[in-house]
Amino acid sequence: MANIVAIVGRPNVGKSTLYNRLIGEKKAIVDDISGVTRDRLYGICEWNGKTMTVIDTGGFVASSKDVFESAIREQVHMAIDEAKVIIFMVDVTTGITDLDGEIAEILRKTKKPVLLAVNKVDNYQRSMEANEFWSLGFEQTFFLSSITGSGSGELLDTLTEYLSDEKEEPSEMPSIAVVGQPNVGKSSFVNALLGEERNIVTDIAGTTRDSIDSVYTKFGKQFILVDTAGIRKKASVKENLEFYAVLRAIHAVEEADVCIIMLDAKLGIEAQDLSILHLAQKRRKGIVLVINKWDLMEKETNTARDYELKLKKRIEPFDDVPVIFISVLEKQRIYQAMEAALEVYENRKQKIKTHELNDVMMKAIEEHPPSAYRGAFIKIKFVNQLPMPYPAFVFFCNYPLHVKANYKQYLENQLRKNFKFTGVPIALFFRQK
Repeated sequence: MANIVAIVGRPNVGKSTLYNRLIGEKKAIVDDISGVTRDRLYGICEWNGKTMTVIDTGGFVASSKDVFESAIREQVHMAIDEAKVIIFMVDVTTGITDLDGEIAEILRKTKKPVLLAVNKVDNYQRSMEANEFWSLGFEQTFFLSSITGSGSGELLDTLTEYLSDEKEEPSEMPSIAVVGQPNVGKSSFVNALLGEERNIVTDIAGTTRDSIDSVYTKFGKQFILVDTAGIRKKASVKENLEFYAVLRAIHAVEEADVCIIMLDAKLGIEAQDLSILHLAQKRRKGIVLVINKWDLMEKETNTARDYELKLKKRIEPFDDVPVIFISVLEKQRIYQAMEAALEVYENRKQKIKTHELNDVMMKAIEEHPPSAYRGAFIKIKFVNQLPMPYPAFVFFCNYPLHVKANYKQYLENQLRKNFKFTGVPIALFFRQK
């Protein structure tokens, strides 16, 4: 199961501050006003050699001031469904509230590990007051301060015990996940490929409740196709619909070899799509961008070439990605999209012979050597491909910590120029020779 960790709790207990600390960047907006977390946020955290996707759930509904509590309860249920470990956050300065008690009751019924994080414990007095939270009945209880970071190490040490190692088992069949915003045509795409009404298709965003795996065996091809719309159909809370969509998409990205990110031609690539793309990139998954409903655009002045150039500008620097224009309704180029996904899968698992790799890369390094560090030349002596499920290369040199980001980008560009890595993120490592 994917290493997904969700931070849940009522508003204003410090969830976003903890989230920022775990992912190591200030991505979530932090404010004293409850309900600031509007965009569903997810980022990568690494600790003790384990990698996890952390979700900052927030605790609000934008459209109403009266439904905080029901919205938070909804999110807790969703987090239980999707996450491997749940961090339940409370605030020592307010003590145990009724809503904390309700959330605790829901979490006590789950079989998944729950770590209780008592936040804002930053002095002796508060550490005494924090003891009342043991009454909530969670064996794994931690006193911490999200702002200063004290206590967060102990929480993470325990958290990683519940996570699986990052070693991907090579699957017999490629797993291809179809992800994207609600109502872009994911289920229709899967049905068109399979030639059967495998998934329910309606005009209502949020029809697909669970991700559905279908094995495709036609035209000599065999792969697992996952329709991951995965949005719970809820008339009342639009925000929670989106939250569930994000959770399902994250789960699908974690489990897949290749992600087909489907966009609506009229809408283009939006913030949510970019977030999913960046997550897939960080997790080193293969990526194909598929633009659906292109038949509605063809009569306009927009050419596919112009559209693709604008799109690739938005996703820089990782723009070596196949872009396929399709119409699910007209069944235009849908098989071409799958051909691209399978090609990306092959690109992702290719292994380059060491002598071939060094011939190409040493020549590129000689033509354009790295900048000197404090007057000393950085010398890269050798490059090797690591035995990973995705393309990962280690460069042996005398000052591995001082190779600049723009030079790393140059090396990646050379790898892409000389070997076929279209649609695949590349990992570069630098070690002492």
